[in-house]
Amino acid sequence: MDYGRPRLADALAAGYVAGTLRGPARRRFEALLPSHPALQAAVRAWQARLLPLTLAVAPTPPPPRVWQAIQQQLWPAATPEPWWRQLRLWRGLSGVAGMAALALAVAVVMPSPPQAPVVIVLQSTGDAATPPGGFVASVSGDGRALVTRSLMPVSLQADRVLELWSVPPAGNPRSLGLIAADGLTVLQPGRLPPSLLKGGTAALAVSIEPPGGSPTGVPTGPVVFAGKLTL
Repeated sequence: MDYGRPRLADALAAGYVAGTLRGPARRRFEALLPSHPALQAAVRAWQARLLPLTLAVAPTPPPPRVWQAIQQQLWPAATPEPWWRQLRLWRGLSGVAGMAALALAVAVVMPSPPQAPVVIVLQSTGDAATPPGGFVASVSGDGRALVTRSLMPVSLQADRVLELWSVPPAGNPRSLGLIAADGLTVLQPGRLPPSLLKGGTAALAVSIEPPGGSPTGVPTGPVVFAGKLTL
């Protein structure tokens, strides 16, 4: 099988990063990774795409029984067990050591994981036309993926949309695309400037525009939310 084919490498990497590639197929994929640059590049690309989406997942505390089970595993009752039962512990420790060695080997041959995403909070600018609300924007560490999430539904007129802008240290802002007034928006990587996290953006801003976005390439409506990008 030609794993250098872009479509095949992309499909396998998508399942691997998303966790849908399981069992023998996942183990075979992990065995192939060290010797296939195309697969490694596809994995990095999917990690960069999906990593910002983790911000949209609310943390869920584990139920008490999980911690109780962990405590029982780590600190079992003081009653001594027969030596043949204690063998399970050593087999378990041996298995853990083997898994740790395997993980270390994978870490050595695999490329470094992507950097942590950069998070920007876009707050009200105080403009009289600003509706209640705000946004959180997450940019992947390599600057190739961006996700926005509204902190609460933003009320707009039926003939108005929200447009996200990259505001450079000097010069006109650049449109990054339209964003949803309620929920998540994943912006297309092709819309993001290569310099987004390399000094080309001082802040992100959101303006109210007519359907389809600004017709001029710069904000035409009020800028209602903005947040400074700090690296």
